[in-house]
Amino acid sequence: MEFPISRGNDARQLTVALGHPFLVHWPISANAPSGPFVSVLLFVPVRVRLRADGPNGRVFADWPPFRRWVGCDRLNERRRSCFRAGVAFDPSPFGFSMIFFVLACVVPSFVISLCMTAAMRVIAPRIGLIDQPAARKVHKVPTPLGGGIGIVAGVVIPLLGAEVAARFLLQRNDLRERLLGDAGISLEGVLERRFQLWWILGAGIVLSLMGLIDDRKNLHWVPRLIVQIVVACGLVFGAGVHATVFAPQPVIGQVLSVFWILVLVNSFNFLDNMDGLSAGIALIAATVLASLMLNSTETPHWLVAGLMLVLVGSLVGFLCHNWHPARIFMGDTGSYFIGLLMACATLLGTYYEYDDAPESSHLVLAPLCILAIPLYDFCSVMIIRSLQGRSPFHADKSHFSHRLVELGLRTKGAVLTVHLATLTTGLAALLLYRVHDWPGAILILALVVCILAIIAILETAGRKGNGGGSG
Repeated sequence: MEFPISRGNDARQLTVALGHPFLVHWPISANAPSGPFVSVLLFVPVRVRLRADGPNGRVFADWPPFRRWVGCDRLNERRRSCFRAGVAFDPSPFGFSMIFFVLACVVPSFVISLCMTAAMRVIAPRIGLIDQPAARKVHKVPTPLGGGIGIVAGVVIPLLGAEVAARFLLQRNDLRERLLGDAGISLEGVLERRFQLWWILGAGIVLSLMGLIDDRKNLHWVPRLIVQIVVACGLVFGAGVHATVFAPQPVIGQVLSVFWILVLVNSFNFLDNMDGLSAGIALIAATVLASLMLNSTETPHWLVAGLMLVLVGSLVGFLCHNWHPARIFMGDTGSYFIGLLMACATLLGTYYEYDDAPESSHLVLAPLCILAIPLYDFCSVMIIRSLQGRSPFHADKSHFSHRLVELGLRTKGAVLTVHLATLTTGLAALLLYRVHDWPGAILILALVVCILAIIAILETAGRKGNGGGSG
């Protein structure tokens, strides 16, 4: 069924074809910045075409089609219940393309990480890469390190293969159409940003190599921090991986971005203190961020989402070996790499379009909600160690997970509790996209703060019950 609609003296005519029972919200706004909108209140396949014979002679009939399977509840609540003129919507090919995209990112990285981590379980003891039990550590038997090599391989190798596949599909339009449909994945755009992507992966490999040396020889924290600063500055000022943070001067956002990278790199390193803890938190955070990049923005951000999905697959493969009781640890090799990827992905992600929805600026809080637990643990540990007159980078049992064990939980229970807290704050990030203004966002932020306050109370109880601290 087709419904031609004209608006007053505007010579534009919008034709909406609906394939199932439907309800359309009128009127159509033909004066919007990017053309008319049509609000669809049900999940229906919609095709939108625009014909224009205005005084400027603009013709929109040749606009390339773009198919999207969109949750109408999200679009209505965010006033995105529309499709740009010249946009075609068909759920079937997009649904298949989305499933193919997710599987293509997750499955290869999972298999590679699973196999490489298994190989490192054999190789690590032979080269002396073993983590010995100690007073500040939870494990009781010598355990191989180097599982981070499996994580790195599970990310780098699939992304290298993805670039090769993208170049191949650009030459095979028939195969490209069959696999990707018109889901809006721009292979040309992905290849254009490969420079930035490989900057990130190269920086991650540098930190992983430093972490591998630290796992083997226990480097002092000063040279480690210097290397981290150099890498972070290279990414921010060399590759353009930084946020704007609404600052009048770009340098402010760049400096804050360097600080953000340093904090997250060390946050995930600090969290690697129990079986499956750091990897599980990263898995939850990467999954939530990938979901935001694919479903909660007006246009899917395929590069960031793809990077996070590849990391998800790699982490799942590693966790098959690292879940309690762990047969191998990731070590600094993996924790530095994970922290860097999470930092860069949150910096590169676009959480809302200012030109289309300036009132949605509260969505920039999403990364803080997703990563609230790692950030809290990092800050609380730094404060505790400083107040006790020790180096902030001196390893001990001041972490939230250790406090839960001191309160009586078993290791697995403590880890699952931290994972659940991380998932809760991650869901708060998803909830941010259901509110339209800052008052609603502040309520969600208050919810996250309350969760962190509960954690602080539990930590305090743990310290008092054990004489005020552990070493």
